[in-house]
Amino acid sequence: MSWHGASECHNVARMRSYNPDLTPPWKKSAPVPEVPADLDLVVEEVATGFCGAVVRCEAGTVTLEDRFGKHRVFPMEPRGFLLEGRVVTLVRPSAGAPVRPTRTASGSIAVPGARARVARAGRVYVEGRHDAELVERVWGDDLRIEGVVVEYLEGIDDLPAIVAEFAPAPDARLGILVDHLVEGSKESRIASQVSSPDVLIVGHPYIDVWEAVKPSSVGIPAWPVVPHGQDWKTGVCRALGWPENTGAAWQHILSRVRTYKDLEPALLGRVEELIDFVTAP
Repeated sequence: MSWHGASECHNVARMRSYNPDLTPPWKKSAPVPEVPADLDLVVEEVATGFCGAVVRCEAGTVTLEDRFGKHRVFPMEPRGFLLEGRVVTLVRPSAGAPVRPTRTASGSIAVPGARARVARAGRVYVEGRHDAELVERVWGDDLRIEGVVVEYLEGIDDLPAIVAEFAPAPDARLGILVDHLVEGSKESRIASQVSSPDVLIVGHPYIDVWEAVKPSSVGIPAWPVVPHGQDWKTGVCRALGWPENTGAAWQHILSRVRTYKDLEPALLGRVEELIDFVTAP
C-alpha cells in the first residue's frame, strides 16, 4: 500500500473513532425521566390507554388498578407510561420505598399505624345516610385521626331544634352539610333560622348527593334531568335504564368512588370546610 493510501485509511479510521453526533439539537429527543413505581402512583399505559394506580411492582412488571377496581399487569418498558401527560419510564422502587399508599382517599398524607383519636365533642351532621356513607368513603381515615364523628339526619325540617338539643359550644362545635342549599330553597330558609358562632352550615348545589359523584366515574355522560314532581332518585334510575331499586343503585355509584378525584369540587370544598371548623383549636 502506498504511503498516500495508508494515510487516507488512517484518516478514515480516525474519523470513525471520533464519529461526532451531527444531529441538530432541535431534532434530538429529550431524555425520558425514570420514575419509581411507588404504590398509589397514578399513571397511564401508553399503548393501551389504561389508567390506574400502582398496586404491585415486581421484577420487570407493574400492576395497575383502575377506578373500577380492574387490575392489569404491564411490562416496565422504556417510555411505556404517561405521568400527568409526560412520557416516563417506570422503574422498581428502592428497597426503602413505602410499601403502602402514601395518601388517603381524600388526598391527605397517610399516617401508617396511626390510632384513631378519642372522639371529639364536636360533630359533623350530614343530611341522609348516603351522604354519610360517601363522606366515610373518602374522608374516613382523616376523620378517625382527627376524632370527628359523622352522624346523619333524616332531614333538616327540625334543624333548629336539633341544634338547640346539641347545645354547641366553643369546645363542641357543630358542622352541618345540607343538600341543595341554594338561594330561595326550603333548605336555605331553614338554615337561616340557626345562628351561632359555634355552628357552621354549608351545602352543595345538588338535589341529592348522588350528583356530587362525577358522571365519568360512574360511567355515564351526565346525570339525567328529572321532571319536577318525580322522585329524583327513581327518575334517575328510569332515565339510565337501571332497575328501580335506589338502594342498589346507590351501592353501584358508591363502588365507583375511590378517591376525592371522583367527586365534584362543590362537595369537596364544603366537607373540608366542616372538618376544619370542628377541629379548630
